[in-house]
Parts: sequence; structure tokens; C-alpha cells
Amino acid sequence: MNKEKRQAILSILRENNPHPETELNFSSPFELLVAVTLSAQATDVSVNKATDKLFPIANTAQSIYALGVDGLKEYIKTIGLYNNKAINVIKACEILIKKYNGEVPEDREALESLPGVGRKTANVVLNTAFGWPTIAIDTHIFRVANRTKFAMGKNVDQVEEKMLKVVPAEFKVDVHHWFILHGRYTCVARKPRCGSCLIEELCEFKEKVYPE
Repeated sequence: MNKEKRQAILSILRENNPHPETELNFSSPFELLVAVTLSAQATDVSVNKATDKLFPIANTAQSIYALGVDGLKEYIKTIGLYNNKAINVIKACEILIKKYNGEVPEDREALESLPGVGRKTANVVLNTAFGWPTIAIDTHIFRVANRTKFAMGKNVDQVEEKMLKVVPAEFKVDVHHWFILHGRYTCVARKPRCGSCLIEELCEFKEKVYPE
């Protein structure tokens, strides 16, 4: 895909949604960190249902740490992999309290050192909480980038590297949100909704799907 097509795609996505936001509910960098950690292999809807009950009770590193692993499990047991996630969140809270006064550090290395936090989660927090031009690659973004031919790669690291290279600076902060929403609602995994796609004419997916 050439530079002009990419520019046109991003311009259309921006025009349609000038200020895209994550669908996870949060009101602080710490709440976002917890929500993104819980969202691994789970839907944002399921995470929001849990955190809507959890955050009014405990929404700081200190207050969640005080719940303990078993106490936290009670709030997140409807989310997949909740046992491991509870352990990781409590461990992360302990580190945040001891090292960072309970605050979320605006630093990639520090974030990635927290239990349950990998590159993708760190990218989301840096982008969404702190406005960094990072591009987190999840399954939706990986699919959209490859299927459209916007930024092809065999794994998430390759796609991230390509996206960072080809996305102009003016779009970098928001492209993660546009692609995830596009993958979640239009360019879905099994049967993409090509007929109702805003970027259908610019997309280079050869096997486009249209309703009969």
C-alpha cells in the first residue's frame, strides 16, 4: 500500500471519529492500567462490568492491595483467567506502592517490569493515559493492518514496527483507537462488513465480502 492511500484511510477514519477513545471505563492512569491488565483475552464489556463494581470500592494501588488476592477475585471472577490476573494486579500494586508512591510511572521500562504488563499494555497506558504516540497491537489491529495491507507483518512486533514507520505523526496518537474500533465493529474476523466499510475502496483486501 502506498503513502497516499494510507493518508487517505487515516483522514477518513479521523473525519468519522475525530477524538477516539478506549471503550474501557477509567478515570485515572491507575484505573486504566488495571482495566487493560484485566482485558487480556477478555472483552472490554466484561472488564467494564467488573470494574464498575470494583472501582467505586477500590481504585488506587493502596486500596486494591488492601483487598488482597481473594478479595480482588470476588470482583473480577466473571473475567477469563481471573485467578492469575488477581495475583498479577496485587503484585503490581505492591510494586507501585513501594517504588512509585502508588502512582503509575510514565516510563515504558518501569511499566513493563510490572507483573501482567507486557509491551501492548504498556503501549496502551502510555498512549491513552499520557498521550504518547505509541501504537499497541492487539488481535483486531493485527488483523486490520494485515488484511487491508496497510502495514503487514507476521507477528505483532513486525506490525507495530511497520505502523510506527508508515503512520504520519499527526495520526500516531489516535491510530490505535481507530484500528481497534474498525476491527471490532466493521473489519470483523470471520465475515468483514465490507459493504458498510468507510475505507472499502482504499482497502487492498482481495476477498471482500458483501451481503447477498
